[in-house]
Amino acid sequence: MRPINARDSAHAMNDERQFRVRRPSVTVQNLLDRGGESLRLHIVAAGDHLDRVIREPAIHRPGLALAGFFKHFAESRIQLIGLSEYDYLSSLSPQVRSERFEEMFSRRIPAVVFARGKRVFREVKEFAERYDAPVLSTRLITRQFQNAATVMLEELSAFRCRLHATLLNVAGLGVLLEGPAGIGKSETALGLIKRGHALIADDMTELRRTGDQTLIGSAVALTRHYMEIRGIGIIHVPSLFGSASVASEKQVDLIVTLRPSGEADPDSDRMGEKRQFSEIMGVQVTQVVIPVAPGRDLVNIVETAAQEWRLRLAGHVAARDLDEQIKQRLTSGHA
Repeated sequence: MRPINARDSAHAMNDERQFRVRRPSVTVQNLLDRGGESLRLHIVAAGDHLDRVIREPAIHRPGLALAGFFKHFAESRIQLIGLSEYDYLSSLSPQVRSERFEEMFSRRIPAVVFARGKRVFREVKEFAERYDAPVLSTRLITRQFQNAATVMLEELSAFRCRLHATLLNVAGLGVLLEGPAGIGKSETALGLIKRGHALIADDMTELRRTGDQTLIGSAVALTRHYMEIRGIGIIHVPSLFGSASVASEKQVDLIVTLRPSGEADPDSDRMGEKRQFSEIMGVQVTQVVIPVAPGRDLVNIVETAAQEWRLRLAGHVAARDLDEQIKQRLTSGHA
């Protein structure tokens, strides 16, 4: 491999990784499971149809639709009835209000949410049961619910993949350790944990891509906080090292690829002046390739790589600074 620029590096690493990108379908039940308590949601009607898919994971306030204008109506989104919509609906006659809601429900909306704990109109409950669309209520004010629910829906519907890699929080950076089986990823992670860093996921890491083009990594639920160490077996990290030794998720800031020394690129940049990238789900992340050989202290090297990258983020590049010092020395006429 000769990763001399972002494109070459990304293509090379993508050829080696095996993962399947997926975007999960989000249902009303998923939203309740994820944020039912924090969103203060409870079911009002059609509770047997929580498997209704939210085709577009977003929140819509149907002001124009309630006025009878259904052109461009966002029927794939959850419909939110806030204070303004509720007061307007209360001013309508029961017949007109029923007509508007029937037109709305007939378009196969995922669900309706009434904010501020407002009483749900009787006809809404009837249409909910007729068209199998759940009706929910929240005591949150409209803006609070809309903001919080939008973030949750984006998270639930984010593109995801799983990688055979180990993720840690090292010196405040999310460091993804990858490499062939048996090269020492878990043992390196164990050494970093004993130095005070935190484990996110061992061996299998689930990544999701956020809207701002970052990768967030977490563990698979079944194996969260567990590690497999050859010769020892399965260990439960927080039981051995305390609750501070684990964390639930972390943004991936740096990818450290461990390679057998015989496979290392002889033309690699030994000075570290050229920045290498690796691409996952369309997101480019800085990459460091570390040759693995007997006697090399991988724990120390990986920790140093994370700390050095933090300095780079602050604008301090050691190779560049040394080059400037050499140029100044030569310019001044000193040997």
